[in-house]
Amino acid sequence: MSVPAEIGRYRAAFAETWNDATPWDEIRFVVLDCETTGLDPRTDRLITIGAIVVRNGEIVLDDSFETLLKIDYNLSAVTVHGITRDQAREGEDEPDALRAFLDYLGDGVIVGHHIGHDIATLDVALERHFGISLRNRWIDTMDLTLHLEKAGAFGEEEPLTSFSLDALCRLFEVTPHDRHTAPGDALLTALVFLKLLRLAKRHGRTDLAGLSERFTPPG
Repeated sequence: MSVPAEIGRYRAAFAETWNDATPWDEIRFVVLDCETTGLDPRTDRLITIGAIVVRNGEIVLDDSFETLLKIDYNLSAVTVHGITRDQAREGEDEPDALRAFLDYLGDGVIVGHHIGHDIATLDVALERHFGISLRNRWIDTMDLTLHLEKAGAFGEEEPLTSFSLDALCRLFEVTPHDRHTAPGDALLTALVFLKLLRLAKRHGRTDLAGLSERFTPPG
C-alpha cells in the first residue's frame, strides 16, 4: 500500500526538529483543541479540530486550522458543541481531515489544556486509518500552570483554587468567546499560553524542556 503524500511529508518534518534546549521563542507552537463525541478515545470520534500557531510570543492569525468531520451517529453529543445535525453529516471524511491536519501540523510543538485526551483521540484515529501516531512534542498548559504556581508566579494574595481553562481566562482577564468550540477554545488557550510564556521566562523556563516538563503532585 502506498503511503499518502501528507504522511510522508509529516514524517520528513522530524528529520531536524526541536530539542529540549531549543529556546521557546524559536519554536512553532500549535495550540490545539479537539471536540469529540465523548471522553473515551478508544470508542469516541473526533467532531472538530481547531488549531492556531504561537511563535516568538505572538499569535499568528494567518497560520490556523479548522475542520469539521463527518459524524452520522451520537448526534446529541455533536449538537452540544453548537453543530447542527446537517453540518455534522456534511463534514470531511475522517481520513481526509487527518491528512490535512498533519500537513498543517508538521513538527510543531502541540499545546493544549488537558491536551492528553486530544492527543489520545487523534492517535486512535491515525492508527485506525494510517497505522501511525503523533510524533510531536507537547505541552499541557495545566502542567505549566502548576509548575508556575508552585514557583510563586501568581503571588500569594489570591491563591488559585481552580486550574480550569475558564479559571485561567479569569486570572489573565481573557474574555471567553466561542467557548466549547474547537477553534474558539484553541484561541482562548493560545491567549492564556502567551501569559504563561511570559511568566515562565521570569521563572527560568526558557526552553522546550522547561515548558514541557510534566507536573507530579507532591506526596
